[in-house]
Amino acid sequence: MPQSPEVDTLLIERIRSGDGDAWVDLIGRYEGRLLAFVESRLRNRAASEDIVQEAFVGFLNSLPNYDGRRPLESYLFSICAYKLTDHLRREGRRPSVPMSAGADSSGEWQLPGSARVASSIARSGERRNLEERALVDALREQVDRWKDRGDWSKLQCIELLFVRGWANKDVATQLETSEQQVANFKFDFVARMRSIIRRMEMPEDIFPELYDE
Repeated sequence: MPQSPEVDTLLIERIRSGDGDAWVDLIGRYEGRLLAFVESRLRNRAASEDIVQEAFVGFLNSLPNYDGRRPLESYLFSICAYKLTDHLRREGRRPSVPMSAGADSSGEWQLPGSARVASSIARSGERRNLEERALVDALREQVDRWKDRGDWSKLQCIELLFVRGWANKDVATQLETSEQQVANFKFDFVARMRSIIRRMEMPEDIFPELYDE
């Protein structure tokens, strides 16, 4: 697909008009670059794919407020950088991501301070417990829904992706389907989980990415 602002503008218009194929085009246009950006910092293919999918979900969530004057590429990389930073924080690692959200950025930054006081650690533990309970409940609801509908292919796909940690390519080979179909299943799963968790009306500091509209 040609690289031009006009193509991005058309993509956004199609997405806003409800054109489902536009999402496939958007993923095809930017997934590779975003994945390369994240994987170069994580060195973990499966985790990198998850972060990129979360970035696309984040873009969907923020679309009503997207300013078309800002290049779509830099906007997507900004979201991806945020998701990467959040992932590193959850793992207890010091984020090291570009100061500017471009694929070729070389500048890095780190959060100040290395010591954590006891109250901060306690709050982190409470937050993890709330996150875990919410995720378990949301996962149970979604799995039950797919079981009731007989969507066994989706269940198998999500199990390989999130339980076994397989990469999209390996899952596609195992299920004899396309990588794009696997990516679509993953995107749908993340979006549905996000919707279920948001309905729980959790405190905004537990899942802040749900309230970035």
